[in-house]
Amino acid sequence: MSLIQKYNIPGPRYTSYPTVPYWDMNTFSGSKWITTCQQSFDQSNSSQGISLYIHLPFCQSLCTFCGCHKYITKQHDKEIPYIEALLKEWQLYVALLAERPLIREIHLGGGTPTFFSADNLVKLIKAILDKADVAQDHEFSFEGHPSNTTKEHLEKLYKVGFRRVSFGVQDYNPEIQKAINRHQSFHQVAKVTLWARELGYNSISHDLIYGLPFQKKEHIIDTIEKTHSLYPDRLALYSYAHVPWIKGNGQRGFDEKDLPQGQQKQELYELGKKLLIQKGYMEIGMDHFALKKDSLYKALTQEKLHRNFMGYTLNPTQLMIGLGVSAISDSWFGFAQNTKDLKEYYKLLDQDTLPVVKGHILTQQDLVIRKAILNLMCNLQTDLQEGFSKQDIEKIIQLLCELFEDQLVTLEGSLLKVSKKGRPFIRNICMAFDWRMQQNKPKEQLFSMTI
Repeated sequence: MSLIQKYNIPGPRYTSYPTVPYWDMNTFSGSKWITTCQQSFDQSNSSQGISLYIHLPFCQSLCTFCGCHKYITKQHDKEIPYIEALLKEWQLYVALLAERPLIREIHLGGGTPTFFSADNLVKLIKAILDKADVAQDHEFSFEGHPSNTTKEHLEKLYKVGFRRVSFGVQDYNPEIQKAINRHQSFHQVAKVTLWARELGYNSISHDLIYGLPFQKKEHIIDTIEKTHSLYPDRLALYSYAHVPWIKGNGQRGFDEKDLPQGQQKQELYELGKKLLIQKGYMEIGMDHFALKKDSLYKALTQEKLHRNFMGYTLNPTQLMIGLGVSAISDSWFGFAQNTKDLKEYYKLLDQDTLPVVKGHILTQQDLVIRKAILNLMCNLQTDLQEGFSKQDIEKIIQLLCELFEDQLVTLEGSLLKVSKKGRPFIRNICMAFDWRMQQNKPKEQLFSMTI
């Protein structure tokens, strides 16, 4: 049996621990969530500042590979009411904090942030910053759809402090684009990339996906060759997460038989990684790559890399506030998710209530495990003596027994290290620490496959 066949099982991506399906709603409440926010803010605002994730959920068409929460519409009159709701939510959080917040990071995600007009996005950012200070080394970023990102978007967001932009490319092959309903030409991607560079954006990223329907090695080669010609500072090479059981995500636009499986899919990743490394990109954690001049690579070398619901970041802020429908917030001591229902989101804000409907307050054991998983995801190693008892360590080593035998991990004293061979299996390695999942094995598939 190959390693791919052995370890290609459903597993979390670990943008959090505990993962969302294992949040303990019995011990969670809105008041407890607010207390953890205030605790985290008091500890870190002056030294770290806070991060803001702003979820802009509207898309003009449905990409059938997407597992994110979104609303499909062509009605742009939805922009202003939604922005007003975001600002109301932000005001509710500001009122809870002991002093004026210091913002270190803002990320506009979606949906499609560039569904919104440039003027409306600027209106949103300026209103948020009116109630906050901005850290000198701040990082403001947004996700842009190459087909509807205008030069005006790039110019006006640059003027309010944005210096990083990520463009969703996925794959350039027309057959694959048709299958996933994501249509954009190389010319469109080149145009927005060159605009961003000319304007002074210092970190331009392209998101690629392997494992898409009908995708073959020649498609990976063509996409990476085209991508390299534009020389983005960062790249993400994501595994397509096939989760058609999530209601409304549109992932039934093609048959499963059209998807590369197991060894075939892993070969696409290995080829993509090999090509990117040959072209000067350095591997960052799981599924990310960056040029040596990029700040993400520098954060890796300085062991300052952080991972949260936004993915990898160089800003290890303790408090991340998520604004918008379905957005997730992280106080380090707790998680909270907003309602996914747009009408309920508006209704709760009209009642001066934070639109949080679920969450989790971390126990001391959760915090220890969270730190270990974060270390593995960011630095590919963790010290088992940091918070774990002798009995805990014995249990972890036992659960990793086969991964030791397959040389995916090594143990040097108490330092557990992911080997070069083990990098593709980092999700499997982290699962050995996931005691909540081990204690309550899922009876149905909750996660995408690890490979």
